[in-house]
This record gives sequence, structure tokens and C-alpha cells, in this order.
Amino acid sequence: MTENNQTIVRSRQDPLLKQYKETPHGARIIDHAKTTGGQHTDPFRGQVVAGDESHGVTWSFGIHHAVGGFHDGPNPGDMLCAALASCLDSTIRIIAGRMGVAIDFLEVETKAELDVRGTLLVDRSVPVGFQSMQCHVNILVEDGTHSELVEKLITAAEHSCVVLQTLRSDIAIETTVIKSPRQQNS
Repeated sequence: MTENNQTIVRSRQDPLLKQYKETPHGARIIDHAKTTGGQHTDPFRGQVVAGDESHGVTWSFGIHHAVGGFHDGPNPGDMLCAALASCLDSTIRIIAGRMGVAIDFLEVETKAELDVRGTLLVDRSVPVGFQSMQCHVNILVEDGTHSELVEKLITAAEHSCVVLQTLRSDIAIETTVIKSPRQQNS
């Protein structure tokens, strides 16, 4: 990380650190995504908008062939892996910037393993959901950087990675259903 990159990270984060210490409620954010095209009748394909309208990106998704889909686009599990990989990557880079660690190369690969028999109700003893996930961090730092500093960097990044810590936690997820006017009379 060049001195300029370290300065950029600190110049962007230091005012926020001060602000959040003074007004903790200002640190609360809401990220979101929503599917689009409610008229769409294909159960194996769809679109999702990640973020809000001002900067949101629409992604097409497909459903994995293991549950009958065509797997002709990233599936929701791929998107979950992408969320973890991108969050851990950026967290490592930001913390490296704060620590003054120069990264010459960084690649984060995530994989998630799933037995679909639970999802398809083939075997009710098989849990629905990923049974394991793996993160592989391939990092090359500037020559002369102590290995202890790299270990400290990765430990701090794992601690601060929002998606990683969310997946490791027991988060409450609430589902609400809003019926369309046509369905309310049924």
C-alpha cells in the first residue's frame, strides 16, 4: 500500500470514526436488494437489484441445475459467495491501508457446500442451507513485511468483515408477506 493509499483510507474513515463516537446512531445503515419483474413466470430465472435506485445494479440470476434450474446465470448461492468474497477483500484492503501494509496482490475465493436433498424434501434429516463455507485468501504483500503483521491484518479483517461475521452469527430474519389487492379477496 502506498503512502497515498494509506492517506486516502485515513482521510475517508477518520472523520467517520469521530462522527460515530459523537453520534452513535449515525453509524446505523441499511443495505438492501429486491427482485424485479413480479410478472415473470419462469421459476428458474429472475433479476435482483442490489442497492438503491441511485447506484443499484440489476443482476440476472439463474437457479442451480441441482434443483432443476438451468444454471445459466449466477445463482443465489453464488451471490452469497460473492458477497462474502467482496466484503472480505475490501475489508482486508481497508485495514491494510490503515495499518500501512502494502498489498501487491489479493484474491479472495469463497466456496459454499450444500446437500440439496433437504431443499427438495428428499431427506428431511438433511438441513436446508449450506453445510459449510470456505474462504481462501491469496495475498502477496510488499517484501520486508513481517508475517506477524500479515496475520494481524487477516485477524482484524475477519473480525471486521460484516458478511463473514453475519454468516457466523445467529441473526434474526423476519419475513413479512404483503398480499396484492386481488389476493386479499380470495
